[in-house]
Amino acid sequence: MNQKGYRRGSYQSSTSDEDMVEITGASLDFSMADDDPPLDREMGGFSSYNGGGMNGTSKMMDFLEEPLPGVGTYEDFNTIDWVREKSRDRDRHREITSRSKESTWALIHSVSDAFSGWLLMLLIGLLAGSLAGLIDISAHWMTDLKEGVCLAGFWFNHEHCCWKSNITFTDRDKCPEWKSWSQLMIGHGEGAFAYILNYFMYVIWALLFSLLAVLLVKGFAPYACGSGIPEIKTILSGFIIRGYLGKWTLIIKTITLVLAVSSGLSLGKEGPLVHVACCCGNILCHLFTKYRKNEAKRREVLSAAAAAGVSVAFGAPIGGVLFSLEEVSYYFPLKTLWRSFFAALVAAFTLRSINPFGNSRLVLFYVEFHMPWHLLELIPFILLGIFGGLWGAFFIRSNIAWCRRRKTTKLGKYPVLEVFVVTAITAILAFPNEYTRMSTSELISELFNDCGILDSSKLCEYVNDFNSTKGDDLPDRAAGQGVYTAMWQLALALIMKVFITIFTFGMKVPSGLFIPSMAVGAIAGRLLGVGMEQLAFYHHDWVIFSGWCSQGADCITPGLYAMVGAAACLGGVTRMTVSLVVIMFELTGGLEYIVPLMAAAMTSKWVADAIGREGIYDAHIRLNGYPFLEAKEEFSHKTLAMDVMRPRRNDPPLTVITQDSMTVEDVEAIINETTYSGYPVVVSRESQRLVGFVLRRDLIISIENARKKQDGIVSTSIIYFTDHSPPLPPSSPSMLKLRSILDLSPFTVTDQTPMEIVVDIFRKLGLRQCLVTHNGKLLGIITKKDVLKHIAQLANQDPDSILFN
Repeated sequence: MNQKGYRRGSYQSSTSDEDMVEITGASLDFSMADDDPPLDREMGGFSSYNGGGMNGTSKMMDFLEEPLPGVGTYEDFNTIDWVREKSRDRDRHREITSRSKESTWALIHSVSDAFSGWLLMLLIGLLAGSLAGLIDISAHWMTDLKEGVCLAGFWFNHEHCCWKSNITFTDRDKCPEWKSWSQLMIGHGEGAFAYILNYFMYVIWALLFSLLAVLLVKGFAPYACGSGIPEIKTILSGFIIRGYLGKWTLIIKTITLVLAVSSGLSLGKEGPLVHVACCCGNILCHLFTKYRKNEAKRREVLSAAAAAGVSVAFGAPIGGVLFSLEEVSYYFPLKTLWRSFFAALVAAFTLRSINPFGNSRLVLFYVEFHMPWHLLELIPFILLGIFGGLWGAFFIRSNIAWCRRRKTTKLGKYPVLEVFVVTAITAILAFPNEYTRMSTSELISELFNDCGILDSSKLCEYVNDFNSTKGDDLPDRAAGQGVYTAMWQLALALIMKVFITIFTFGMKVPSGLFIPSMAVGAIAGRLLGVGMEQLAFYHHDWVIFSGWCSQGADCITPGLYAMVGAAACLGGVTRMTVSLVVIMFELTGGLEYIVPLMAAAMTSKWVADAIGREGIYDAHIRLNGYPFLEAKEEFSHKTLAMDVMRPRRNDPPLTVITQDSMTVEDVEAIINETTYSGYPVVVSRESQRLVGFVLRRDLIISIENARKKQDGIVSTSIIYFTDHSPPLPPSSPSMLKLRSILDLSPFTVTDQTPMEIVVDIFRKLGLRQCLVTHNGKLLGIITKKDVLKHIAQLANQDPDSILFN
């Protein structure tokens, strides 16, 4: 990654995020070879931005009259320059607007340029919705394949297989067309041997799916593992990770997501669907020049794509837009809000047209409640919020500790073995319990369900007294044997889910956290809901029930408690609030449950924040060492720019380039001897008056091209960054003018500027470096890396373990 030496002819331009990046081992190495003033690499570039002149004679060469390929682009694992990218886009837009008045063709081009953003959103929505439908249908079928196969057509899942059977509603899961593996192999499905055979086939299929997933990820697209949301947050903040949103990652993530979900591991598809949608957005950006050539504009598209991903994951278009705004995006202008809404709408419409679950809903666990809730029920809802906050804080600490152990020990070298062991343990523990054997989405659907007359689930086996039934609403009833059996099975399922998810999230397979977190909360909520229901049934004369819950009335809805618990646990892990509540009420189709959801979500966030400030995604960003400057945190320390800048006292002086007195050989020597990513340009070493800033990458490309394409450029040629060439003897070789790659307006602060202002500048402008001056003279430099290290140091964390780990 670092360019330790300068070799002519060695540079190759690579500007497409579709390029596949090979990474070895279990972690990425972002280490910088030299940490003195490590400058980010990619500023400078275009004369329209710099205001560079183009005066050239036979003795004075300016090679950048036309921008060279690679100048102004970004290397891998570097931060983009938001200010320059926005400036370039404004210049491009001004040029198109001015030309539109000259001819009809230019006017058509201007209109198509304005419309291209909406067309891109349409394509992203269509592609994301189609892929989500494909993933849902495939995962549903392969999950059922672990238990049996459909004789009418192997491509049917269990539910679809039984649609055409002439059987009663209560026996809908026992149709003759669907055969378990024991029925296929030994002719019957009863008895101990049949149970063992089904158990064996369940574990074998689970291991086969998970091993295939991890081998595909390891072999073809290492970036396809995990959730993807921490990396997408980092990319949207301006970081470049080439290949992370490329076509190979999209293909492998889509296939392996189906395999991972079908294997029965404690993971979900919702987080990875955001990654899939962002891959779609990034790839489709290459169809439009406006987005292909501008990294800031591309990130606006990725924000909208993230909204479309959540829209198809939960069937919640508005929740998706708010999720992108609240949780993922770094820069979210009003125009992006409208486009995100449109992309989420198209994605949801596409998924609805595919109808993957056959129930005309976008998710498997859509549910409608009809009974109102009572004010006193806020107490158990708040208790669920406290549980969600405690679970969230416990999960984050445990999972981060395990992931750190994976990174720092030999465990990280054996990802296939880890996946094999975790899958085997999960499958062996899951099969005996019907609530862990079913897919997690089906489990959540079962827990959210409000029991009706025709429900045959164990959770609905109450002692019925049909004389008291009024219309469709069933009164609160005494729990039957099935409910008690379901309670202890759910309690065991809760314990298993709580612990197995810690080891599953972060493995080298696609793994989302939304569904497992919701499952933990839904189980806890259903247990509490049934407990409250039985308390109200047997003790309806108690003071807390007497005013609103009479005997024979339908007072408590256990499914509502499950939904509130799911929201609380998801909020505790991710620290979402507004978007979480909107997603949950879009799932239920009812607005009257917003207050319980808000109470649980806020309580969960307060409790979790009291234990640890970071959500799971921020914790993983810090663990992986991504250069992400959190905009939500306040910097409250009284340090100055001079305390953070490089060079420090007793350090070598800052490496600079003079504006008109250094030769090509001198500049090449600086490039060879240092690993810095850019250099301040000063009037002279004596005056140290600042002229501008030039990037190492741009210098290398420009000098290399000059030597190849221009006569008379030799090692003794003078490089100058001024408008006019310096006076030299007639016999001197041709001079090289590089003013157009010089950034003439680098951001500067004085040495007495408070660091809270410097941090704010870095956050709000998306800077990569800032030069420090004193009385107009250059003193030093502060990079984004220095800011992050300083914040880590003040938080009593090891600064070297924070960044590029």
